[in-house]
Amino acid sequence: MKKVLFALTAVLAFALVATGCGGGGGSDEGEVMPYGSSGSGVETSLADFVLVPGGTVTGGSQFTLAGQTDDWYKGVFVAGRTVTLSPFYICDHEVTQAEYEDVIGSNPSYFSSSPARGETQSKRPVEMVSWYDAIMYCNERSKNNHLTPCYAVEGKTDTRQWGYTPHAGNSISGEITCNFSANGYRLPTEAEWEYAARGGASGCSASNPTKYAGTDDSANLGDYAWYSINSGSTTHAVKTTIKANDLNLYDMTGNVWEWCWDWHATIATGVATNPAGDLSGSCRLDRGGSWYDVADRCSVACRGNLNPNTRSRMLGFRVVRSAE
Repeated sequence: MKKVLFALTAVLAFALVATGCGGGGGSDEGEVMPYGSSGSGVETSLADFVLVPGGTVTGGSQFTLAGQTDDWYKGVFVAGRTVTLSPFYICDHEVTQAEYEDVIGSNPSYFSSSPARGETQSKRPVEMVSWYDAIMYCNERSKNNHLTPCYAVEGKTDTRQWGYTPHAGNSISGEITCNFSANGYRLPTEAEWEYAARGGASGCSASNPTKYAGTDDSANLGDYAWYSINSGSTTHAVKTTIKANDLNLYDMTGNVWEWCWDWHATIATGVATNPAGDLSGSCRLDRGGSWYDVADRCSVACRGNLNPNTRSRMLGFRVVRSAE
């Protein structure tokens, strides 16, 4: 309850909370025309993606944010849990306003003008997008690029059959599933997100995994992240921090929170291969912190969670693709 209340309180501070519920894994259909766009500007290459080799992580207290005992700060690699992940591709930046508008045909972002000096407006991360908006974007971008969509609603990957209008405050009704074997775009699972944020296999096997995406020292956090101390209370164009993490990923800490696939739930111990969370729930996971948050809230162990139709100026997403 404490974790949910904090996440909702942060959003309520801007009066941007919506309510609604979604569901939880897919099928494939023929190609359809993209929603609101010709998709001509979307690249099919993996030039902006990083291949994250698979690996196995043995959980332990080293992954919990030092000085914190609440589950909010324990991450997914808890003591008594062993997680094996297959290789996957992850975009080196959060989805930008230009990328989102090219696919969906509109830009819902609050920060839609007046970028910071020297930055390009279109390269700021899209925000004010719900979890439902994010999965719709993933399917549309997949179809634009002649890839197999990952998400289905009641078995249908054609978003025109979902009865959903982006940014209208509604929810997607019906069972939502993800085909993790498909080659299209999707949200990362929570385990994939944290594994990549910590630097993959080498970062997770370190005796002292980094507190943030790229550094363990809050004094250096401004080199890696836009957060409450240096953001100027606004988002910034992606990939404008001085440094990336060890996988050359930017903004895994700070700028905007990033939606993940999983429903929020207490992390179970035991052995898990490519865990994707519970089959149902009330809140979806978001990770990484934002321009608004203090350092601890931007740690890679911090597990935010929100109703899936929440929209906030602090909330965006990045995409991944399966590599097998």
